[in-house]
Amino acid sequence: MTRITTPFQFSSTAADVIDGITLAGQRAIVTGGASGIGVETARALASAGAEVTLAVRSVTAGQQTAADITATTGASVKVAPLDLTDLDSVSAFVASWDGPLHLLVNNAGVMATPETRTSRGWELQLATNHLGHFALATGLHAALKADGEARVVSVSSAGHLFSDVVFDDLHFEHRPYDPWSAYGQSKTANVLFAVEACTRWAADGITANSLMPGAIMTNLQRHVTPEELARMRSASGPTIPFKNVEQGAATSVLLASSPLLKGVSGRYFEDCNEALPNVPGQRTGVAAHALDPTSASRLWDLSLELTR
Repeated sequence: MTRITTPFQFSSTAADVIDGITLAGQRAIVTGGASGIGVETARALASAGAEVTLAVRSVTAGQQTAADITATTGASVKVAPLDLTDLDSVSAFVASWDGPLHLLVNNAGVMATPETRTSRGWELQLATNHLGHFALATGLHAALKADGEARVVSVSSAGHLFSDVVFDDLHFEHRPYDPWSAYGQSKTANVLFAVEACTRWAADGITANSLMPGAIMTNLQRHVTPEELARMRSASGPTIPFKNVEQGAATSVLLASSPLLKGVSGRYFEDCNEALPNVPGQRTGVAAHALDPTSASRLWDLSLELTR
């Protein structure tokens, strides 16, 4: 497979990658669109003419963000409640969606949380970052299929290098809880989702890709002390430089909108280009475990079982 490259790179912004692109008539959902890179992802898509829905836990925060995006783009932005840790909330969101869906950006996430379980007993990071998004995407499959060229974008992280999916103990019931291992597992799951969606949904015209947005200081790090963050960033190889939120949203927006990615599916990107294989000891590239087709198929079947 030929590696996908684009004219864009580390410092490119969401505005850069969407410049000249028209999304008029397309409908987009951005989860977690009220904070961090979700805001700039939604802003860029709206600026290109897409009808954007912010799927958010806090409708109040979502409405404030929608008003800000409207003020800067002139576009009307919708807001809908979605709690990814609550399958009833996911089901309600899916049931309320009417008509085709062209772009689904699975952007919401949590990082390195204290050990927490949902009402179903699921570990919080896997529940939020993967299982909730899995239920959302599969629930919206018919709406995505209706378009014929829909795109699903899953925001992963270099954190996927911390851990493979541990199928024998997904929810840390038999091993000591480690916040970074749990985060890594959930981010690997994001990549594996795109790998398997590429296979299962290809006949429906749906493409799915995952990405590392970069190191960006947002509310995502609210559970991490500055000292711990510095330790983790320097633990393996050279420290990755920070991006601002506009740069952090660029790869998501590229995958959601660019004609350069038409028909491309099942791949992992960073800095607006397909990532190279990870070199042990470095914090860039994609780990082989995250692209493993056997793991991807196994995780899909298990996720279906858990979220039914």
